[in-house]
Amino acid sequence: MTSKIITAGYVVIGDEILSGRTKDKNIGFLASYLTDIGIDLSEVRVVPDLEEKIVEAVNALRAEYTYVFTSGGIGPTHDDITADAIAKAFGVSIDLDPRAYKLLEDHYGAENFTPARQRMARIPDGADLIENKVSIAPGFRIENVHVMAGVPAIMQAMVDAIAPTLETSQKMLSVTIEAALPESRIAQDLGEIQKNYPETSIGSYPQSKDGVFSTQVVVRSRSNDVLEQASEAVRAAVEAAKTKFL
Repeated sequence: MTSKIITAGYVVIGDEILSGRTKDKNIGFLASYLTDIGIDLSEVRVVPDLEEKIVEAVNALRAEYTYVFTSGGIGPTHDDITADAIAKAFGVSIDLDPRAYKLLEDHYGAENFTPARQRMARIPDGADLIENKVSIAPGFRIENVHVMAGVPAIMQAMVDAIAPTLETSQKMLSVTIEAALPESRIAQDLGEIQKNYPETSIGSYPQSKDGVFSTQVVVRSRSNDVLEQASEAVRAAVEAAKTKFL
């Protein structure tokens, strides 16, 4: 564990996500997973199956964040172009990787290891493989970019495989405060508390049930002491607002 903040960007790849045909399940999973191990997921981009869009997104995020994760587009079909796009982003060649080839050939058997399936053994030069315990076909890691499958069960298994290799920092702690008030009545106070406690992140989330408005306030910080102080300030502001508007 390091004292510095570890950040991540995530590129979700696939026309099917953008069209709505496939409902994304990976963003929420990755966000929660990284938060739990002390990595801040700072940005997510969803891009189509277009090489130039994938290259642009990956190059932008890998320069900005400690780690980049991608999912989608490393299967056996003609539109699975992620591996080629990553090779282009790094300016390296791509070809059948002997390690990946053997894994897949052993899994399918030589007679069933079709050219389409062999596509899944194409790995950019210099990349390390990411284990896939679900369906064998590996992902890969090149520098700070981790390239994984889009199928949720496979993607999640790959994240489990790479987690021990990731540098992490102190986890972000959080406290949730329920306020039986509309957001507008405490918004200014929350802004002031945020200024007074710059080591925190304060989010407010309005809710409505049966015509009654309320607000859920979430205070986050890596320091437990700061978290407690800021949370108490929020609770006091909520109570003051209740009294003010009685």
